[in-house]
This record gives sequence, C-alpha cells and structure tokens, in this order.
Amino acid sequence: MRSLRPGFQTSLISSNRMRNHDYWVYILTNRRCSTLYIGITNNIARRLWQHRYGEIEGFAKRYHLNRLVWVEHFRNVNDAIACEKKLKGWRRARKIALIEKVNPRWLDLSDEWEQQPKLYDRPWKTEEMI
Repeated sequence: MRSLRPGFQTSLISSNRMRNHDYWVYILTNRRCSTLYIGITNNIARRLWQHRYGEIEGFAKRYHLNRLVWVEHFRNVNDAIACEKKLKGWRRARKIALIEKVNPRWLDLSDEWEQQPKLYDRPWKTEEMI
C-alpha cells in the first residue's frame, strides 16, 4: 500500500468491499424479437423504465428495444462487466440459445415484476448454461 497523504492508505487495486453492490447484465429485444441489446446497470427497474419511455438516446431507443428477455444479477461490478463483454462477443445464435434456455417463449420478464422471483435467486450461472 502506498500513502497519498499522512493517515490515508490506498492500494493500486480497489477493495472488493467497495465494489460489492447490485449489478445486472440484461438482454432486451423488441416486439418482433428481431434485435438484441446487451446492457449493464446497477438499478434494473430504473434502467428498464428509461428504455421503455425513451429516456436514453441511442441504439435501444432507435430499435424500440424494451422487452427484458434475460437478466443475471452480480454482486461485483467487475464480474458484471466481464459478463457483459463476454456476451457482446458472442454470435447471435449463442445469445439466442442463452435466452431460450431460461426463457423459451421470450416473455418480458418484467411484465409482472412483483410476481417474479428475485432476480438474484436464479439457480443458474451463465457459465453453466453454455
């Protein structure tokens, strides 16, 4: 550890304690399921609202991507970022296989949000599904 000023210690690697929060990697699609969007957020409810009501300019708004078809919860931001990057590197067929393994009918997982199981209580991990 190195000291920036007396009484203050820091390391070059951030503490895991500071990075353990709630993060979600998610896949959105449109009504026709013709386009996919992969994103990451620390507040899934807020982000879905932003997508639904066009609060965020860009790809998702342009293609009306507002249906949540896949989501995974993470406690560590680095794990969430790694998952997002991994998924973005996959071919479309592999992304579809991931979605259909847990959501074969491509239902909007947020339609009846209060009736859904807690997102972080899913019995699978992305790595186990492929």
